[in-house]
Amino acid sequence: MDGAGVIAQLSRDEPGPRPPRRGAPGLALGQKPRGRGLLRSLFCCLCQGDPEPPPRAPLLPPDEPGAKADGRTLLPEVQPQDAGKLCAVIDLDETLVHSSFKPVSNADFIIPVEIDGVIHQVYVLKRPHVDEFLQRMGQLFECVLFTASLAKYADPVADLLDKRGAFRARLFRESCVFHRGNYVKDLSRLGRDLRRVLIVDNSPASYVFHPNNAVPVASWFDNMADTELLDLLPFFEGLSRVDDVYSVLRQHRTSS
Repeated sequence: MDGAGVIAQLSRDEPGPRPPRRGAPGLALGQKPRGRGLLRSLFCCLCQGDPEPPPRAPLLPPDEPGAKADGRTLLPEVQPQDAGKLCAVIDLDETLVHSSFKPVSNADFIIPVEIDGVIHQVYVLKRPHVDEFLQRMGQLFECVLFTASLAKYADPVADLLDKRGAFRARLFRESCVFHRGNYVKDLSRLGRDLRRVLIVDNSPASYVFHPNNAVPVASWFDNMADTELLDLLPFFEGLSRVDDVYSVLRQHRTSS
């Protein structure tokens, strides 16, 4: 069965609420249209393998500090080497890499992923300058990988991508909040002061609760001349030295 067939099969079998299918009328605000990554589309439909359904939108206003219902936060205590650093939440798909079921000759990684008892090969391309970007970000910030994809795909990709250990923690689909057809990354559940948290992501739907914490990046697929990650490093160098991200990021959005 090809990737599209797997999507259709899982969409039919999936229990409970799910995001609208790609290309269907009435896509939620900010939802990515068809064509922006077959793997992302597949994993947004693949809820059967989740250990539990994603939580619904929080009752707390999105800009207030929050925690999980049981009182636990998504992140552990700050490690000693990260004391005093801002927390940088970084997306995976189409921010750092692009993945596809279609074979490509220049794939950086090939990840086997089991879906319904069938092994599918996922071909992963690294965004240009991602190695330098992660190395420097890991020095400047407490970096957290936060993706709406499932761990069975994203964890092995992160193992190969993050050889220097920039990511102090990894958060996957089950840590997202399901809100209006999208998997949203609720930063208030991290257990960090929101004034000292930023999110680097290509999808506005992912940070719809916290747009004032966002450093948007353009979606990346296969342009090997792309320099966005490299170009952003001087900005992050300066941002790492502030006590409150809101004023700096507001100015950054205005000037962009």
